[in-house]
Amino acid sequence: MAYCEKESLFDTFFSHRNSLIIQYKNGDISKREFLEGNFDFVEQMNVKPFSRIDSYEKGMYNYQYYNVLAKYYTMLAKDMKRQGQHDKYYIYYLNEGNYYYGEKDRATLQLLKFLNFKNIEAYFIKVESKFLKNKLYEIVLKDYEYAIFHSKSLWLLKILREEGVFVEKKRVSLIDEYINETY
Repeated sequence: MAYCEKESLFDTFFSHRNSLIIQYKNGDISKREFLEGNFDFVEQMNVKPFSRIDSYEKGMYNYQYYNVLAKYYTMLAKDMKRQGQHDKYYIYYLNEGNYYYGEKDRATLQLLKFLNFKNIEAYFIKVESKFLKNKLYEIVLKDYEYAIFHSKSLWLLKILREEGVFVEKKRVSLIDEYINETY
């Protein structure tokens, strides 16, 4: 019985995620609307990350959970800064975003370990942002659709290199438009 519930949870999660990706790719929603839609859905699902990763689905859920929160709080921090709000709000949201980015990187590693680093490729990507230039890299899980992760974590980069999955060549991101669109 519990297996069916978890399967239903993942079906719902991946269906909604794929729907948002398609809407974004078709130009029906902006990057901001994509991020807000993901955040609202994660909040509505009210399912916390899994402590043990024993399936691709759990690992992907954890990555997405933390990624959604990281991007959402970072977006709020940028809003506070643009609107000239009190620095304490900007700092609070920025710290929340950074915390969740760290959790996202740990979730990425858990999933990569579960997959034994098989059929995975990582590389630096070309970006328009001066802040992300020569820092942001892409991790592609070749056996799964829409399984493209991003990070600028140095410790994770070191592990990717040690595992022999990091290609020392800069490439255009598989989701270049999304990466280079501001929000």
